[in-house]
Amino acid sequence: MADNDTADTLQARARDCAAAIGALFNGVFDTLQRWRGQVEASTAWGAGDIDPAVYAMVEPELTAANPLLIGAGFIAAPGVVRGKGLHFAWWLGPLEENPILGTTTEPSQLDLASRDYADYLRDLSALEWYRVPETTGVRHITGPYVDHLCTCDYILTLTAPVSVGGSMAGVVGADLLVRRLERAALPLMRAVGAPTVLANAAGRVVVSTDPSLPVGTLAAPNAGPGPGGAIACPGTNLKIMVGTAP
Repeated sequence: MADNDTADTLQARARDCAAAIGALFNGVFDTLQRWRGQVEASTAWGAGDIDPAVYAMVEPELTAANPLLIGAGFIAAPGVVRGKGLHFAWWLGPLEENPILGTTTEPSQLDLASRDYADYLRDLSALEWYRVPETTGVRHITGPYVDHLCTCDYILTLTAPVSVGGSMAGVVGADLLVRRLERAALPLMRAVGAPTVLANAAGRVVVSTDPSLPVGTLAAPNAGPGPGGAIACPGTNLKIMVGTAP
């Protein structure tokens, strides 16, 4: 009976953890939904310059105290912004000792023309953070992956589709730096009382209290407390796993 009580308690704590982390991500998706409506309703399309409107939209989130987001903006499908092909209206928040930009105190706009290694971005259909919202019409979390374009660190990219005139016009999105996510997620995960992993659908580790399972490694695909195995974080494609092994 004592063992069953322990398993039940562990499962309850794991579910509470999953719910709290789901709420954290859903808060970011609520922000994306608001941005989506603003971009779709913008009058800047006809003028061919949507950047000022997008910057005004994302700047408060990027410069907030202890921001969760490290980057945010709107990525337009080719030809959607008049006079331009593929267009990134994307900003990085203030950075500390970034390998590319150094230390910055204000948001910096992503300049693709200055990045010789950004050619892979020309084919949006090859990029999960664009392809999934385009094909499904719903929001998506991509990662964790190392962002070689801007942060040179592990991030998650959250995106939601934007439609104009009934057609896919691009995505609004936000990048979460995993190191910042750890500040919010680790206290919730430690409260479970056993080694706990936050992973994506494929079992790739995002945050872990187990030092043998650092970010980017693969955990057992369905490990978790009780017969249900892994516990989904509501509203996301992430899951909590407890007692995993490498």
